[in-house]
Amino acid sequence: MLRSKLSAVPALVIAGLLLAGCSSTSVDKTANWSPNKIYAEAKDELDSGGYENAIGLYEKLEGRAAGTPLAQQAQVEKAYAQYKSGERAQAVATLDRFMKLHPASPGFDYALYLKGIINFTDDLGMFSFLTRQDLSERDQKAAKESFEAFKELVTRFPDSRYTPDARLRMTYIVNSLALYEVHVARYYYTRGAYVAAINRSQIALADYQEVPALEEALYIMVKSYEALGMNQMRDDTMRVLQKNYPQSEYLTRGFKGNQDPWWKMW
Repeated sequence: MLRSKLSAVPALVIAGLLLAGCSSTSVDKTANWSPNKIYAEAKDELDSGGYENAIGLYEKLEGRAAGTPLAQQAQVEKAYAQYKSGERAQAVATLDRFMKLHPASPGFDYALYLKGIINFTDDLGMFSFLTRQDLSERDQKAAKESFEAFKELVTRFPDSRYTPDARLRMTYIVNSLALYEVHVARYYYTRGAYVAAINRSQIALADYQEVPALEEALYIMVKSYEALGMNQMRDDTMRVLQKNYPQSEYLTRGFKGNQDPWWKMW
């Protein structure tokens, strides 16, 4: 009799585990929700900072309301939630998919704007404000992709509510790309690589026009020619610098100190 009771214990344990497993199975609380209710809940999560929950709800909505404007809206807002949660690559992929599938969507201009914003801030880093390192000192791939998204926005949708801000950011990006070349030129100059400094400054002068960084590019060329003993080239470049920047502080103070970082513009 004792033996039969003992042999029954494992069976009871297994049954208990099975019941516990069944009770812990997640239940989809949205199973009976309408698409509008799912959207409302997702929007509430998004607005309150519950980005992960919002992403899950938007994905459910995409499936249940497939082919409707609501599903399109869910895609774009999911991309924003992914961006805010730090999933930048996934956010861009979501936007690219949205724009490929819905080229005539009324939300296309916002999708372009959001893609530009994501890439605009992609490589800033969490602590860039501590080092005062601005976008021009970092890798430029994201900046170029941001510029292309903003450019498409202002070209295709000149009257979009997002176009004025996109134009401002494009101006900053162009200045940043030019300044990047000048940062590299200055790097070469400070290390005695004067020919490389001249070449990099010439790239900035050839590729960009009417941007602030060109003033320093000319000054780097003046100093590099001087270091190389190429006095005629130095004097010719000096005349160009004085003509275009008659009040240039480089002529009296040399290289400037760090300027305010880019993010103070917004």
